[in-house]
Amino acid sequence: MTYTSELVTDERRFAELGPQWTRLYRRCAAATPFQSHAWLHSWWRSYGRPGRLRLLLVRDGAALVGAAPLMRVARPVPALVPLGGAICDYGDVLLDDGHGTRAADALAGTLARAARTALVDLREVRPGAAAEAVYDRWRGPRHRLADSLCLELPAAPMDDLVARLPSAKARQRVRAKLRRLDALGVKGRAVLPEETEAALGRLLDLHRLQWQGRKVTGEHLRPRFREHLVRAAGPMVRAGDAVVTEFRLDDEVVAVDLTLRSPRLAGGYLYGAHPRLRELKADVAVMLLEACAGRAGGGGHGTLSLLRGNEPYKHHWRPLPVANGRLLLARRRTAPLLAAALADAAARRRGKEALGVWRERRERGGGRS
Repeated sequence: MTYTSELVTDERRFAELGPQWTRLYRRCAAATPFQSHAWLHSWWRSYGRPGRLRLLLVRDGAALVGAAPLMRVARPVPALVPLGGAICDYGDVLLDDGHGTRAADALAGTLARAARTALVDLREVRPGAAAEAVYDRWRGPRHRLADSLCLELPAAPMDDLVARLPSAKARQRVRAKLRRLDALGVKGRAVLPEETEAALGRLLDLHRLQWQGRKVTGEHLRPRFREHLVRAAGPMVRAGDAVVTEFRLDDEVVAVDLTLRSPRLAGGYLYGAHPRLRELKADVAVMLLEACAGRAGGGGHGTLSLLRGNEPYKHHWRPLPVANGRLLLARRRTAPLLAAALADAAARRRGKEALGVWRERRERGGGRS
């Protein structure tokens, strides 16, 4: 079978690819919501820089059977990196499952030709991702590093998740929290597609309110993030790739959650909750997990991801820790870039470890005083 390749650098052409990209996305079982056209194109409109777009496409005739959504960066080394950046929990390429390893071979060759003077640096690759097939077929120097840790649960109804808890006492506590939510009259409802924009506005306003006076991810408060989220979520909700849930108490919206979904994975991406809920002793984490589990289990999704982060509250549910990977691909002529990237990663790791030791010693010293 003969494949053809194409390099797209024009944003208008990116927009026009929507229907073809979506068909490929549906035929790639490993894809996460962060590889959908709605999410990536919206992200580029908010965060992309002119001249840096690099969409690598593989076709069988007119059919799109492989795609790598990338952009070129200059630091710390010249590299092709996935679109989506820090606000995406998973990065990947897309491969048509019906074409098996042949599409992976073709996309690997296309990547090699595009990366003549740059490293290919694929971050936050989930185990089993399509990018791993490309990595396996790469013919030049390559290296795999660990990236962020994600915590995962089976996509199951809330009763099954409660049954997984390690003790009867823990199960009783969660059931008591669910009864408390019922007693307060907190009700969740999935908003209609035409209500998405207004609901996400409320989500971000509540998110800002709940973190007021505390450390928060600053990007979530920026206008460009709001524009991206609203723009991406509308078509994703219409396509079933996202669900926005509003929680009401006494006819007032007190929380809003955005859950992203793909064929095998669902995860709560962002939420906003009014401080009033905590004042009423309503457990927001339990409320959100119940809603997310309902959205995931009902659609046949295999994994309920708690997404990136190793926060202690997530471990109450006995999740499986799953480390994302960082896949570094070079050609022989760009092998020095690979060595430089590995040295930079090692230096950052040592710096992070040293900072952790310093903070631990400071906390211990403060405790003794």
